Amino acid sequence: MTASKEFGQGMVIQQRNLVEQVADFLTQAIIRQHYAPGERLSEMQLARDLGVSRAPVREAARLLESRGLLVSQPRRGFFVRALDATELNDVFDLRLCLERHALARLIETYDTEKELALRRQVELMCEVALKDSDSRKIEEDLVFHRMLIAFAGNRRLLKAFDDITHELRLCIALIGKTHAEPDSIATSHWALLDALASGDPGHCREAIDYHIGVAQHYVVKGIGDT
Repeated sequence: MTASKEFGQGMVIQQRNLVEQVADFLTQAIIRQHYAPGERLSEMQLARDLGVSRAPVREAARLLESRGLLVSQPRRGFFVRALDATELNDVFDLRLCLERHALARLIETYDTEKELALRRQVELMCEVALKDSDSRKIEEDLVFHRMLIAFAGNRRLLKAFDDITHELRLCIALIGKTHAEPDSIATSHWALLDALASGDPGHCREAIDYHIGVAQHYVVKGIGDT
């Protein structure tokens, strides 16, 4: 498979944490769409390209299946998950519930220290938007939203967010491919900080509803147009 060869060029897979390393490789390849949605992954080809046996490739694929990035079919192997409009809407709906609640809690304890940390992250996101890879943009976006939830102080809420992070990576990657101005995604986060600074719960709810709603619109519309 040319995609895995291209993406793995110069990459050395070490024996330590081998399954996780292969899983990380496959995750980045899927996010960058080196493998198209619905494409079958060849264990033999991946093992050859990465210089490992088929066992860690198979275990990594099972791990990514549990994370929602791959699906398996009996006697056919693993395929890149192709999210349809219904599944995408479900992911965004759950994300909205989590982040609405996080902001409602965070506004009660929002202080200068938290504001400064979030501002620094948005500044970093704006820098990354101008010069870095799509995968770096996605990771920094997720860092910002994870910070919002972590600052809310509910560990169960944070765990729920972490559980959908891998699916969110796919969703955010799709935003960049369907949004008219992908670089504006980073700057859109300033509105969330303005809402928190206002101290108004209603303003915070409106801001997060709009922020996630716009992303949902572009992704679901983009899927529908393909």
